[in-house]
Amino acid sequence: MTVDQKVPVTILTGFLGSGKTTLLNRILSEKHGKRIAVIENEYGEVGIDQGLVINADEEVFEMSNGCICCTVRGDLIRVLGNLMKRRDKFDYVLVETTGLADPGPVAQTFFMDDEIRDEFSLDGIVTLVDAAHIQQQLGRSRESSEQVAFADVLILNKTDLVSHDSLDVLESRLRDMNRMARIVRSEEADVPVDTVLNLSAFDLDQVLAHRPTFLEPEYPFEWTGVFDLEEGTYHLSLEEGPDPTMSIVVLPNQATDERSFREGAEQCVRLYAQPAIDLEPGQTIPVCQHVNLQLQAEGQKIFRLEINRTCQLGLFTQHTADEFDIKVKKFLPAFNDSSDPIPYLSTTSERVWVAEHEHDDEVGSIAIECSGNVDPEKLNQWMGKLLVEKGVDIFRTKGFISYEGDSRRIVFQGVHMLFTAQPDREWGDEPRHNQLVFIGRKLDEESMREGFEHCLI
Repeated sequence: MTVDQKVPVTILTGFLGSGKTTLLNRILSEKHGKRIAVIENEYGEVGIDQGLVINADEEVFEMSNGCICCTVRGDLIRVLGNLMKRRDKFDYVLVETTGLADPGPVAQTFFMDDEIRDEFSLDGIVTLVDAAHIQQQLGRSRESSEQVAFADVLILNKTDLVSHDSLDVLESRLRDMNRMARIVRSEEADVPVDTVLNLSAFDLDQVLAHRPTFLEPEYPFEWTGVFDLEEGTYHLSLEEGPDPTMSIVVLPNQATDERSFREGAEQCVRLYAQPAIDLEPGQTIPVCQHVNLQLQAEGQKIFRLEINRTCQLGLFTQHTADEFDIKVKKFLPAFNDSSDPIPYLSTTSERVWVAEHEHDDEVGSIAIECSGNVDPEKLNQWMGKLLVEKGVDIFRTKGFISYEGDSRRIVFQGVHMLFTAQPDREWGDEPRHNQLVFIGRKLDEESMREGFEHCLI
């Protein structure tokens, strides 16, 4: 495939509630002649956005419950690979990131992965900015600053909610943060399609000037240890550590030069994106599969490794070896009763992968799903009280609910202390139910569930 035949990709980013889904709906509904495939990354246990995107049955591919900077990068590679199998169905790709994502690792994918680089070209990064809340968000979130810094286009949205003078001050601050980006003002994300598509704007040199480590990928694992092993059975032992489980991928024939380490790491990115196999102590760890080692039992936990022929075996682990005192030794039945212990094996080579990305452990999501109808008055009273008490810490509220006596589902949206509930499409034959997601800091899940349940009739 030549450069001209590569599929252009726009990354659509912006902090929670900035208007990404609204803009996405505008793009999909306009007559621009393009066939667009949409990839969404959502934060939380329940995917809501696909239910809020029009014509979502055919063109939306969802990646849920993951930070796109970590395991979801492998998921993105998988989805893009699957898209190429139906290349005749689309000619443009939009990747909408979660509002809590740094867009850097998403953009990395189109440069670090050979197969993706050959098929897709990064056309530009478009960042939506919530004019009413961005000043507050920039002071509390590193991700919102990164989203501004990486943008080729900044859409200053919700301009109707702030004064003209405040917009001028905000635009000046955004220009100080990113002098190369084009800034477009909008209400309800109403901008021309050519503001978002066919930009030919992404400049790798400019990005490297801002972040010299841009082409240093971030991985969902922290340590690699390579062992020279002969044919036979081995024990992998782990002591008490920081987590009750520990993810691992085992790769045979892992060479120890820098290029081989990188190749093995990129293979593991894909494997870590796959569902993990849960293993209890005593079970055998399979090679080339994503495994969760269950470590709830007290004391030392031992797992088996079956080696069919001499090889260099690479262990790619979620945590560093010293956090669990990871050790490998050969299992020799004849020495089971011997007073001479079998020595542990030393690694041939080790590598620690230090990711720049740090998660805010206080930020999380709460998903509420239940059947039944909601009393609108009770809902408004509960939400009003909740937002007065916790509005600063509730970044985003979204979902849909069922009102008693209304044939339409009600779309539920909120950003900090702003909250709306508006009628949407008819329920039709679809079972009526309620599905909500709250994203924020230090949220009390039990209390919020009880509060919503009291709004049911």
